[in-house]
Amino acid sequence: MTTRVMLISPAMNPALREARFDDGCSLDAAGAARARSAADGLRPAAVALVSPTARCRETAAALGLDARAEPALAGLGMGRWRGRTLEEVGAAEPEALARWLADPAASPHGGESVRLLCARVGGWLEEAARSAGRTVAVVEPEVVRAVTVRVLGAPEAAFWRIDVPPLTAAGFTGRAGRWNLTPATVLGGTSGTPEGAPDR
Repeated sequence: MTTRVMLISPAMNPALREARFDDGCSLDAAGAARARSAADGLRPAAVALVSPTARCRETAAALGLDARAEPALAGLGMGRWRGRTLEEVGAAEPEALARWLADPAASPHGGESVRLLCARVGGWLEEAARSAGRTVAVVEPEVVRAVTVRVLGAPEAAFWRIDVPPLTAAGFTGRAGRWNLTPATVLGGTSGTPEGAPDR
């Protein structure tokens, strides 16, 4: 039995453009339009899921997916840093930010560590491996990173070395307890990170 999972990162919104830890804001007009233009390129899936954030829900809708929210695929819980920009946090708490970026077990913001995110998402991936067919999920960029780390058996420290531009589709196939990674593509016919977009 082969399981196929496609993870799609959300389209552009102000938080992504400003390198701001998700604050619940919606897609911007350009991001929504780009997601709608990419909808025709998606094949039907047996299961459609979404991270429970506004930008992921709106991206899924723009792509024409009737997706249900999956709590296990929520983005990284950022605690008291939520809604702040990376620059603001770096200016106010440079040592805490440096520790968080260097140590997967650190959570100086009072939220979730990268290690805990990888464990949570890894548990979901194990459950997904028990299902045949194809799953498409619109998820936060850090969820794509966490799944990639798990599938490749990479150290958690590699988490920040994985770039996930808006509307990137990463494919994963699982069979007999082993997962493989399909090279990521950017939906909508463009590649790379749009100007002004963070690689967070």
